[in-house]
Amino acid sequence: MSIKTIPFDLVEEFSQKAFAQAGVPESDAQICAKVLVDSNRLGFESHGANRLKPIYLDRIKEGIILPNTHVSIIKEGPTSAVLDGNNGMGQVISNMAMKMAIAKAREFGLGMVVVRNSNHYGFAGFYPLLAVKEDMIGITGTNARPSIAPTFGVEPMLGTNPLTFGMPTDEPFPFLLDCATSIIQRGKVEIYARSGKPLSEGWAVNQQGESQTAPNQVLTELVNGTAALAPLGGIGEEMAGYKGYGYATVVEILSSALQQGAFLHMLSGIQNGKKVPYSLGHFFIAIDITAFTEPHLFKQTTGEILRQLRASNKAPGQNRIFTAGEKEFVFYENHKNTGIDFNEPLLKEFATICNDYNLPEFAEIFDVP
Repeated sequence: MSIKTIPFDLVEEFSQKAFAQAGVPESDAQICAKVLVDSNRLGFESHGANRLKPIYLDRIKEGIILPNTHVSIIKEGPTSAVLDGNNGMGQVISNMAMKMAIAKAREFGLGMVVVRNSNHYGFAGFYPLLAVKEDMIGITGTNARPSIAPTFGVEPMLGTNPLTFGMPTDEPFPFLLDCATSIIQRGKVEIYARSGKPLSEGWAVNQQGESQTAPNQVLTELVNGTAALAPLGGIGEEMAGYKGYGYATVVEILSSALQQGAFLHMLSGIQNGKKVPYSLGHFFIAIDITAFTEPHLFKQTTGEILRQLRASNKAPGQNRIFTAGEKEFVFYENHKNTGIDFNEPLLKEFATICNDYNLPEFAEIFDVP
């Protein structure tokens, strides 16, 4: 299969213009495009350019997402706020929410903002990194379409529900833990489907509890509820799958109960057989390090913890131990002057966007070689 590498900035420019053509205001389109392509810049391919059309543009066209974002403040206190995204762009809503949490933390040491009636907000790590740039700790989580089966269950109930942390260090890169509470997230299943690769055993199960490895079939059956993804740790308790199930539940609660938003099957995007808004919920926490200690001391301690972890004894045959955020930094350093690898299906998808959104100046870029 042919692969074409397209520079990050060019994909971001194209995405911004496509969002604008879809009716997203210019400044909001810039935010949406940056969140999208920053995912690719750090190696989070599952939440990058491959999601421009199916997760955002198609949903705008279908009326599932409103391109003009109007955020309502439902309740606000010195260190907290509840926002209603009114079914706007998830990235725009979340950018505002995280910055609000940061502003509250700067004044009072801690800030937490919760959101209801939002949409997919892109790769979760984007938002804690906003706090890290301000010498703060950032935390976020979001619920999502039902995908994960509870331990000893086979029905998709919980979303892939990432729980994400960002912390500054004295190294060239922050500590960034951005991972779903499932073994694999839908975006990765989509990548396997595009590449024609089978899923590994134990990642997804059918109604009989049997492993499902055909990615296209899994994607279809996740929607109709006849397949489910395994929580972190796997199906059952032998490999501690109950821990992933538990953390997914924590994220579900914090993404719905505080803001009185939708949860579990209410997030399916289907009502009476018709597509409806997903009404996702998110939470954002910012912690100002200066409320506890000097930032440079926090960074030194954090950096030393990470360095000692990486310097610990390695397993036979292994030459390197990583800490969270390091692989993303290495990926960025190695690829910042290259771009995003587009396979033939993704090139064709972007060519369709060129036609549908009147962007002929990009058509040649997305030609299949």
